Amino acid sequence: MHLYLHIPFCRRLCPYCGFYKHTPGNLANRAFVDALLAEAERSRAAGFAPETVYFGGGTPSLLSPALLERLMRGLAGRFDLSRVAEWTIEANPATFDLDKARLMRELGADRVSLGVQSFSPPVLDTLGRDHSGEEAVAAFHTLREAGFQNLSLDLMFSIPGQDAALWQADLDQAAALGPEHVSAYNLTYEEDTEFLTKHQKGELDADEDRDASLFHQAADFLGSAGYLHYEISNYARPGFESRHNRAYWSGADYLGLGPGAVSTLGGERWKTLPDTAAYVRAILDGAETRVEIERLSEEDRRLEALSMRLRTSEGAPLDLLPEPNPLGSLIEQGWVEQREGRVVLTRAGKALADPIAGMLA
Repeated sequence: MHLYLHIPFCRRLCPYCGFYKHTPGNLANRAFVDALLAEAERSRAAGFAPETVYFGGGTPSLLSPALLERLMRGLAGRFDLSRVAEWTIEANPATFDLDKARLMRELGADRVSLGVQSFSPPVLDTLGRDHSGEEAVAAFHTLREAGFQNLSLDLMFSIPGQDAALWQADLDQAAALGPEHVSAYNLTYEEDTEFLTKHQKGELDADEDRDASLFHQAADFLGSAGYLHYEISNYARPGFESRHNRAYWSGADYLGLGPGAVSTLGGERWKTLPDTAAYVRAILDGAETRVEIERLSEEDRRLEALSMRLRTSEGAPLDLLPEPNPLGSLIEQGWVEQREGRVVLTRAGKALADPIAGMLA
């Protein structure tokens, strides 16, 4: 079992992000934190002992020190956290100082995912980020000074206007910092985002050849720097793979708390009401906060497991494939191979993970 908390507040709304989020307004307050804790108290899995905890968003590090302490101590009072092997907090470089970083570490977080996206001024400007490359570097060092020995950097590639030289500069800077983990995400145009609107108007381009080229550039460079390419978008020093995300990819159950969070428990999946003010009111009134409830069929679970596990370096078990086995043509094209009862993407196939999963389904 794994625990996820969604903190939807962002100081600035990035135009490419499709997650539920908004500026804090007057909602990043004690009532919001108390609603999260009340949801934890009344959840069907109350009393469970999670193996990982993940604060995502949004920007969890935007919470004030007092609210972070109330939330983290409150969780410890409601769940058995003795088995937690990894506690991650997502952070924006512009939202914490040394005191807040030390507080997060003291309260139990042992891993930070730092949302850098780029160190390059023109790329940061295109992405609408609210920090500079220099601030991102300083934030990384602040986390080290606070005692974090497991740090991840989020980077993005195939941004309109970003060429191989700019992408290499980002990779070089990331490697120079020496994080234990790097996530490198291909920009996608998500529903209900400003970027999708601009793309549909022809103001922002998409280029599959650029996607593949920059993907392989990152894979080759980070591999040569000692990082294991253990999932399509994720690289880690040996032993520092994200336990929480690996749980998702393996199909483990997880409980999501907070507005917009998704849960999957016992074959049932639902989303928590994606409206912060309505969520807080519903919790206080004892009303239902679960929406989009669905029961996953065996076929749903098979297709999801195939798609998710194919993205990992271990690949997907052959028994997840339909009959007749569709591997032949994909092996001939050099996109997949069979290893010890599993189908594994080749170097060429990794850049085509999603369409290949569709072909195997």
